[in-house]
Amino acid sequence: MSYPEAHLRFNSFQGARLHLGVCGSVAAFRALDLLRHWQACGVAVSATLTPSARRFVTSLSFEALGASPVYGDMYDAHAGPFAHLEAGQIAQAMVIAPVTASTLARLAHGLADEMLACQALAHQGTLVLAPAMNPRMWNHPATQASVALLTERGACFVMPANGSVACGDEGQGKLADPREIYLAGLKALSPQDMAGLCVMVTLGPTREQWDAARFWSNPSSGVMGASCAVAAWLRGAEVDAVCGPGSPWLPADIRRHNVVGARQMFDVAQALWPSAHYGVFTAAVADFSPEPYGSEKFKKTGAAKGFSLQFTPNPDILQTLAARRRPDQKIVGFAAEASDDLGSAVRRKLRAKGADLVVGNRIGQEGAGFGVPTNVALAADASGREEEWPLMLKTEVAWRICSWLLRL
Repeated sequence: MSYPEAHLRFNSFQGARLHLGVCGSVAAFRALDLLRHWQACGVAVSATLTPSARRFVTSLSFEALGASPVYGDMYDAHAGPFAHLEAGQIAQAMVIAPVTASTLARLAHGLADEMLACQALAHQGTLVLAPAMNPRMWNHPATQASVALLTERGACFVMPANGSVACGDEGQGKLADPREIYLAGLKALSPQDMAGLCVMVTLGPTREQWDAARFWSNPSSGVMGASCAVAAWLRGAEVDAVCGPGSPWLPADIRRHNVVGARQMFDVAQALWPSAHYGVFTAAVADFSPEPYGSEKFKKTGAAKGFSLQFTPNPDILQTLAARRRPDQKIVGFAAEASDDLGSAVRRKLRAKGADLVVGNRIGQEGAGFGVPTNVALAADASGREEEWPLMLKTEVAWRICSWLLRL
C-alpha cells in the first residue's frame, strides 16, 4: 500500500514550517519518509539529529532530501551562536520521531544539554512526540512519569504501537504507524477553526447482498469521503466516519463505523446525526436493493436463458436526515451526474434533498469521479453561491468544503 494514500496527500500547507527531531533508534530511518511527505504538502522542514541518531542515519541523508537547515551539535562552529533557538523562531510546529526514553526525560525536566533538547525547550509552538523503545523501557514508571508531565504541559503524543521490536521483545514500544505521525505533524500546522464541532461523514459504496456470493454495488473508492473526514479532523473537528466496504484507512482519532448495506448505513448515520453539527454525505449509497435470493448461492444451471431481478428502494439517507435537522446543523451532499448540464443537476439536487451545499462532478470525466485521487467539481449552496473547481486533489476539494461550511 502506498504511503501516503490519496486521501492523505494535502497541498494546503504552502509556506508552513516544521522542525523535525530525530533520536537514536533503529526506527530513525522512518524520519526520512516523513520529511519527504511533509515536503510534498508544501511544508518547509528543518531537522536536528541527536548524536545517537547519527549512529543510525546521517545528516547528509536529510540534507540530500532537502531539509534545511540540518543542525549538528550544540557547539558546532558552522551552526552559529543561536542555532539552539532558531527552530523555535522559524517553525510553527516541532515533531520528534522517533523520540527515546532519554530525550523524553530531558524534555520533561527541562534539560538543555543537547541541541535538540535545547531547541525543544525554546520552541513555543506545538510539540509532537512519537516514542520508540523497548516495551519494558516504555512501561517503566520513570518513562511514564515523563509522558504524563509532558502531556500535562501540552505536548501531543503519537503513542507507540504494540508488536515485535528490534530486540525480539513483544509489547508496546514500536514506532507508531508513520501515517499517524505524518498527520499529527500536519494537524499541528493546521488552523484549528473547526475545534468544538462534530462532523459526520458517510463514505464509500454500499453492498446490497443478493445471494451467498453476489451483491449489487458501485466502484466508489471512498477517497472523497475519507479526504473530507481527514480534513475536518486536521482542522480540529471531532469526526465520525460511517464507512462502506473497502473504505480507506483513517487515523485512530477519527471514530470509524464500518457498515455494509444501505439500510445499515442509514441506521448508523441516523443514530449519530443528533450529535453532529455538520453532515457530509459523500457515500455512493445504492438507491435500490435486489430482493434477496437467500443464503445459498444461485446456480446458473437453473437459469440457462437468463433471469430477472426485483429491486426495492433503500432509504434516502441525505434527504431523510436533512428533514430532521436542527437549525444549527448543516448538510453537504454530493452528486455524481452523467448530464452535460452539471449546474442544473446540482441545483436540482440541492432543492430536492434540502441540503445546504451540493458538490457535483460528471461521471466518466477524465480525472474526476470514481477511482482517481482528483476531482473536477461544481459546488452550489442554498444562498445561490456557485463555484467551478478545476482539476485538483480530492483532499483540496475537501479542504475547500470545510472552509465553505464554516461560512454558511
